[in-house]
Amino acid sequence: MKNKLKLLSFIPLYKLNRAIGWPKLLPLNLTLSISTDCNSRCQTCQIWQKKENDLTIKEWDKILASIGKSPFWITISGGEPFLQKHLTELVKKCHHYCQPAIINIPTNGLLTAIITNEVEKMCRDLDCIQLIINLSIDGVAEKHDQLRGVKGNFEKVLSTLNNLKKLQQKYTNLTIGIHSVISNYNYQDVDQLFDWALSMKPNQYITEIAEQRIELATKNQPLTPTYENYSLAINKLIERIKKQNFKGVAKITEAFRLEYYNNVKKYLKSGKQVIPCYAGIASAQIYCQGEVWECCIEANSFGNLRENGYNFPKIWYSKKAKAIRKKVKNGDCGCPLANASYTNMLFNCRSLFNVLKNYFTL
Repeated sequence: MKNKLKLLSFIPLYKLNRAIGWPKLLPLNLTLSISTDCNSRCQTCQIWQKKENDLTIKEWDKILASIGKSPFWITISGGEPFLQKHLTELVKKCHHYCQPAIINIPTNGLLTAIITNEVEKMCRDLDCIQLIINLSIDGVAEKHDQLRGVKGNFEKVLSTLNNLKKLQQKYTNLTIGIHSVISNYNYQDVDQLFDWALSMKPNQYITEIAEQRIELATKNQPLTPTYENYSLAINKLIERIKKQNFKGVAKITEAFRLEYYNNVKKYLKSGKQVIPCYAGIASAQIYCQGEVWECCIEANSFGNLRENGYNFPKIWYSKKAKAIRKKVKNGDCGCPLANASYTNMLFNCRSLFNVLKNYFTL
């Protein structure tokens, strides 16, 4: 409750920052992209083809120390995060320096034993943080294996899911999610996917639309469904969500998801920002070799941390950062990036009103 009240109290300040550039604020939603290493070969992502000079755990220590307690939510992504031997240590450093309320880790679920062991360590040692593990599943059985490029992937991620559910009986700070990407490769097969995912009764079920991203090396790939095809797919999920009996935090979460799905449809029609974007203001991403981005779609660099003494505020408050924020504010870009979109909705009265309506109709 204390963290939620703190988050709400900062909303007017971030709105003021976007309007006039004051007061100075560090991001409350931070993504750490720790490596491009990945053991999947997804049709919607080519990040595994990239080879970067990844930040070391000692370098992350300096960076996180410079950021301090600003982030409310930290996402640790890849590549595949659980390939990194220092992942649990990094999570502990995030807690030590930043003390976020939530740490979210997406995974392809292939490394069942490693994921199970490391997640238990995180839950045991950091019981004051809500840890979210999102398992990526884009189809059922052979369809998932085909999209992810690894034979037997579906069975392995199912084993990981079952192991995490057992851990959840011991640790109340563990949230299990299932995450699906809706793309041109699977929008026609979502009935089976949605029914299966909801039947697994995860704490949360998330979908986002496939996008052309600098980070994923997919800038020129035709991944994104048309407005008509996406609407056809996502409306089926919306129908199913409205029939579920969500309670508590899950009900609030799904109310936000419904608004996000409708905003994606609006974006696909217009190709423009649907609501004001706070990327580079309230949300940001640190890429694995030290670049600070406003988001992973445009990947405009505010500066490199290695070249600036691992001093995040120095880069965040730079003239270059200010120029990039101006472009975002002017609407020179637009996208349906899920991570940034949920943050943006917090700062938009119309979106919050729609979320409230969704809540009372679920």
